[in-house]
Amino acid sequence: MEVWKKEILVGAGIDVDEALARFMGKEGLLVRMLTRFLEDTTFLNLQSAIARKNTEDFLQASHTLKGLCSNLSMKRLALLFSRQVELICRGEIIEAEKMQRELLCAYQRTTDAIRYFLSEKDLKSE
Repeated sequence: MEVWKKEILVGAGIDVDEALARFMGKEGLLVRMLTRFLEDTTFLNLQSAIARKNTEDFLQASHTLKGLCSNLSMKRLALLFSRQVELICRGEIIEAEKMQRELLCAYQRTTDAIRYFLSEKDLKSE
């Protein structure tokens, strides 16, 4: 992977080297998994659960995102979701909900970086 491409993801809090090691150095697999992350609707489910005041669904969505982000070495997001899961488990729902603004910003930054990375990847391969 070219350095400038890697830096797009690193800048958004993704440990590219760790992710590539997890995928046995297969850049194509990482690209596919990042694409699937963009298609995943769990973040929308999380927002819906908060709006509906459904703590069970809130916990499930946040926990799922913690796992997804951890598996993709999205360090910043994984840390935030981990903190949110802990708050929900301790019954500190209002505090967990207050994290949404920070989570939304980090999630948007990450997904924007992935989209840019993927669009640049497509342009360079033509």
